[in-house]
Amino acid sequence: MRLLIVEDEPTLGTQLKNTLEGAGYAVDLATDGEDGHYLGTTENYDAVILDLGLPVMDGLTVLDKWRKEGKTFPVLVLTARDSWSDKVAGLDSGADDYLAKPFQTEELIARLRALIRRAAGNASAEMIAGDVRLDTRSGRVTLAGEPVKLTAQEYKLLSYLLHHKGKVVSRTELIEHIYDQDFDRDSNTIEVFVTRIRKKLGADVITTIRGLGYSLDDPSG
Repeated sequence: MRLLIVEDEPTLGTQLKNTLEGAGYAVDLATDGEDGHYLGTTENYDAVILDLGLPVMDGLTVLDKWRKEGKTFPVLVLTARDSWSDKVAGLDSGADDYLAKPFQTEELIARLRALIRRAAGNASAEMIAGDVRLDTRSGRVTLAGEPVKLTAQEYKLLSYLLHHKGKVVSRTELIEHIYDQDFDRDSNTIEVFVTRIRKKLGADVITTIRGLGYSLDDPSG
């Protein structure tokens, strides 16, 4: 999953980026509202962490512009202001959730997981397709109840396909959502990871739709 952080406080921004990358996300960081708005407009994100008190363009303006431009990605607003009116303004501008500073990173990650699940139409923390189960809380993957060890990139790819179960996902979309901006988009690593996942979880777990991409379906339903 690919995230955008828009935070002008250097230490917090870097800390969040490192923590979320360590949790398996691909993360881009913007340090002012103008750059944040541009990235949110031109790149594809699964969720955005948006500070309200930003230089150049404030967070509420950024959020309002995104929503008017038709951007529907979930947004978690961060605010240092202990004011209910700021929280209401953020929600009214299109935010999906908020956290007041200071906060625990564990809570932020849990809220992000919930936002991404709901945006994909999944209420449960556990993603299931046949005998394959992925617990988004623990990062544990099992096949018929037995644990399966995946690399970080294999996990990211499987997680994205499970979040979009039953849909055809293009190679380009996978690259945009599981890698950061600097990834070589001409690389064939997606194909390599799909092959590895099939070896670990079964040849039929991911279907190749020639010319379109990949699909992960639930054989039981």
